[in-house]
Amino acid sequence: MTACGLDFGTSNTTLGVQDSGGFRLLALDGVRTTLPTAVFFDFEHDRTTIGQEAVDAYVSGVEGRLMRSIKSMLGTDLIDADTALRKGRISFRAVIGTFLDLVKARAEQALGGELGDVVVGRPVHFVDGDPAGDAAAEEALGQIARAAGFRNVSFQFEPIAAALDYEQQVAGEELALIADIGGGTSDFSVVRIGPERRGKADRAGDILANDGIRVGGTDFDRDLSLATAMPELGLGSAMKRAGLLAPRSIYFDLATWSKINFLYTAKAMAELERLRRDSAEPEKIERLIGIIEHRQGHALAMAVERTKIALSDRPAADLVLDWGDGDLSLAVDREALNLATGSLAARIGSRIRDCLADAGVTADRIDAVFLTGGSTLLPQVRAAILAEAPDARVVEGNIFGSVGLGLTVEALRRYG
Repeated sequence: MTACGLDFGTSNTTLGVQDSGGFRLLALDGVRTTLPTAVFFDFEHDRTTIGQEAVDAYVSGVEGRLMRSIKSMLGTDLIDADTALRKGRISFRAVIGTFLDLVKARAEQALGGELGDVVVGRPVHFVDGDPAGDAAAEEALGQIARAAGFRNVSFQFEPIAAALDYEQQVAGEELALIADIGGGTSDFSVVRIGPERRGKADRAGDILANDGIRVGGTDFDRDLSLATAMPELGLGSAMKRAGLLAPRSIYFDLATWSKINFLYTAKAMAELERLRRDSAEPEKIERLIGIIEHRQGHALAMAVERTKIALSDRPAADLVLDWGDGDLSLAVDREALNLATGSLAARIGSRIRDCLADAGVTADRIDAVFLTGGSTLLPQVRAAILAEAPDARVVEGNIFGSVGLGLTVEALRRYG
């Protein structure tokens, strides 16, 4: 059996091993080592797919149920709740289990052998300000991983794993700030690293501080959606009764991956029809109803995500969604992105300051800032991070691979 490192991410998942070729990530999605964390229950063909195949099946119109951001269920009451499929219901715990079952099977096929022990990455905080909920989330993920067939399951903080990956490339001792901005959480560590420290069995003394916050890429997507797309669907619109506005909760659910499917019910549609009758701007509510009727909520979320990514290196981008008998098309510029998500970026900067204070170091003592995670490409996120260590060298990590590789380094130390 081979030990491995598993980075089960909110947006993407990787799995690494160590062999004669060194530390490497296994191909989990065709030839790609990065697997979108998505599950599609295909009703037409009575099968379950994961990764890009799952997303493509949903986008192509195959009847079924797409679920993404499933890691965000950990640490919430939803983990033991269930949700409807065409035949029966399934718990969110079982959805995560299905995903990890298939990941393990793909990894073993790519490896040509069996996987045994695993070090799983975890955010510093699954749940902000709730130690009991945080412990429960780790316990739930451990149970799910063991049920998937992993023999021994242990955990490492994701930013520490990223530090272990970065350490493989340094020539001398450094004090590094590791910033890992994932799909669901942002995690930070101040770590002392160096070539002479790589072989140490106990690295606890080298971790000067680590902290995190439950803010990630999906939160940026949600806030961008609420600021741009949702007003076109009636968010903030007036009702016929003076002083009343359309209820915000509907739009929050539509902008949140894990809650979109809650709108695809007869009860939700009846509420939307009542909202249309009471609205002073019924044409916007009709557009909202069209998206729900055609089950285009996830497609809208993906369109918002694509727009956010495009704005990482472009001043403006179009947000477009066509659901057959209607369409949504609007121009979004980077200023709109910054306004929509500025408070999230500010929270990231504030948490980094706390992390440096916990480490007992000032910004000028940080030699390097190691950036990993897709949302580090967002200009306002990057600016918020680098503002806390302005004189440090900036090192770009493998956006979706540094944590997985670092977990593999840790797996070798623990189980090799």
